[in-house]
Amino acid sequence: MSAGMRILVASPLGHIVAEPIRAEIAGSTVVVASDESEFSRAVTGHVRFDVVAADLIWNREEMEWTFDGLDVLDGLHRVNRLAPVLLATQGHSMETDHLEEARLRKDVWGVVAKSDCFRPLLASINTVALGQHLPERSCPSSRPPLYELFTGRRGVTAGRLAGAIAAGNASDNATLAAVAKVSPNTANKVTSHYLGPLMRERGEHDDALPLTQPSVYRWCGLHARYIVSWCRRHGHADVLRPLS
Repeated sequence: MSAGMRILVASPLGHIVAEPIRAEIAGSTVVVASDESEFSRAVTGHVRFDVVAADLIWNREEMEWTFDGLDVLDGLHRVNRLAPVLLATQGHSMETDHLEEARLRKDVWGVVAKSDCFRPLLASINTVALGQHLPERSCPSSRPPLYELFTGRRGVTAGRLAGAIAAGNASDNATLAAVAKVSPNTANKVTSHYLGPLMRERGEHDDALPLTQPSVYRWCGLHARYIVSWCRRHGHADVLRPLS
């Protein structure tokens, strides 16, 4: 075991594992951040942590759409307190888009399954503390992740359009244009030029069926958690708020 480690457990249920970690790793300092404000206080103006273990999706109703493990990564960058990060998953399909981004982030050193319980988590913390990455738990998807597709001028516009729809703030092209702050012409091309091509590129639309506006809106709903997270973390939170 690696003695004297500073470990941050960023999870609404972090206190459940904090005490066993302290007991197993002699001299360790274990800090728990159970919400966004506690996380901010833990990393701002303090010594870097040796390992950060964070939930990928925060399973607390009031936080599910406002904070996640990718926010943890960005928060560490923002205050220049970079540390190896372990992301804990529940195994739900809703985590897929988040995982596709996480695999591309250099500060993610491994993914652990909550269902594996405490011992594998402890072993993973020690592995990462010794400077070693965890092996991949599954093969990466062959489809391009949304994280890569929402780049460049067209990609960012696609992300904003998707965010307005995913947040439930648009029901037609007129409201979509208003919320996403784009021209009516741009909103009219959401199916043909912006989100429709992404769906096809990712193999998420049956080519035997017409690609329609309802198809696009359904797709945004299926990926809503990640789309909302992406908008929130990339300076596009305005599209997540309804028009006043």
